Amino acid sequence: MSSSAPEFRAGFACFVGRPNVGKSTLMNALVGAKVAITSSKPQTTRRAIRGIVTRPDAQLVIVDTPGLHRPRTLLGERLDSLVLSTLTEVDVIGFCLPANEPVGKGDRFIAEKLAAVKKTPVIAVVTKCDLASREQIAKQLLDVSKLGDFAEIIPVSAESGEQLGLLGDLLAARLPVSPPLYAGGELTDEPEQVLVAELIREAALEGVRDELPHSIAVVVEEMVPREGRDDLLDVYAQMFVERPSQKAIVIGPKGARLKEVGTRARRHIEALLGTHVYLDLRIKVAKDWQRDPKQLRRLGFYD
Repeated sequence: MSSSAPEFRAGFACFVGRPNVGKSTLMNALVGAKVAITSSKPQTTRRAIRGIVTRPDAQLVIVDTPGLHRPRTLLGERLDSLVLSTLTEVDVIGFCLPANEPVGKGDRFIAEKLAAVKKTPVIAVVTKCDLASREQIAKQLLDVSKLGDFAEIIPVSAESGEQLGLLGDLLAARLPVSPPLYAGGELTDEPEQVLVAELIREAALEGVRDELPHSIAVVVEEMVPREGRDDLLDVYAQMFVERPSQKAIVIGPKGARLKEVGTRARRHIEALLGTHVYLDLRIKVAKDWQRDPKQLRRLGFYD
């Protein structure tokens, strides 16, 4: 008698953790494509970006959230509330902690928040194992186990691919039985203009001073095919900073830095969209936008 095939599962998982613990890199590795920008600067992620992993047995929609932190601005408060509301809307949570850094106050703060989410299973994911020794990883697994009652604890490396398949299995097993939520082949449900704006912001974050990353926002105002050319897309984008001194840093001597940002961003946008791109990138000062409710709304950060 042949056993019936396992039922297809589909649903949502989210990755949470402190800023800069590798959540976006991990999601990109599971999806197999760059759907969330990554940077060595903390708090790079500002939206709940969804990446879609479609397997023969399941469709896993991963929500990559901004890093939870004690907010110092209105933007920070909105990002934290976005993360906390996401926790109540998913089927399984991946709590990310890096193998190469000791468990700290921020991790304990998040563990307390997760303990309050009673009905959703939490898998503790020890990330960046390629940067830690076996002794460090073993100690981290033990320390993490003391933070809460987790459904699983798994060490992984997004860089080397170690145990990514197993992590996918553990997340998929906790999804409800359901038909696929998205058509096969889709890797994200983010609008292209949002993805393009994020790629420009990622390019701008490369090599800037520590105080600058949080002050940069990008809005793509228009993306239109060039008239008479079916192989060229014109992209018009505005980058916003908070002070004239920051504008000078981003532009660089004789405009060299802004040109470099545009070149790097254009390369990534062309890879994403599969077409030649002309990028018109302007920079404006929007004074203290991180603290101004009206400007936050204009830049897409809603209440």
